[in-house]
Amino acid sequence: MTEYRKEKDAVFFIDPPYTAGGKSAGSRLYTHSEVDHEKLFALCEKLHGDFLMTYDNAEEVCALAERHGFETKPVAMKNTHHAEMNELLIGRSLDWVEDGGIFREESTPYKVKSGKKARRSQ
Repeated sequence: MTEYRKEKDAVFFIDPPYTAGGKSAGSRLYTHSEVDHEKLFALCEKLHGDFLMTYDNAEEVCALAERHGFETKPVAMKNTHHAEMNELLIGRSLDWVEDGGIFREESTPYKVKSGKKARRSQ
């Protein structure tokens, strides 16, 4: 992320282990689960491009997002035991996500770095 943080056309998907607020699932599931959550949010604040982050829906995570000026939206999901729960989408602008985690499809073309344009199939 630090290598491409100044690229305005870089887009990042960030899905860290869910260890904020003392959650243990991330540390149980992943070998490399230690995350400095504050440092990660501070780095995202410095990104010139866009990002989408997913996190567990915890008060500590919501507070981090608010402190760094990010929007949050809960989305329904199922965990590995098929229990229904919510996780958070976090980003600068989540206007493309409606309440309840329903995604609106935009009809704007994507710009490919090589200069060619690709369009979503409709």
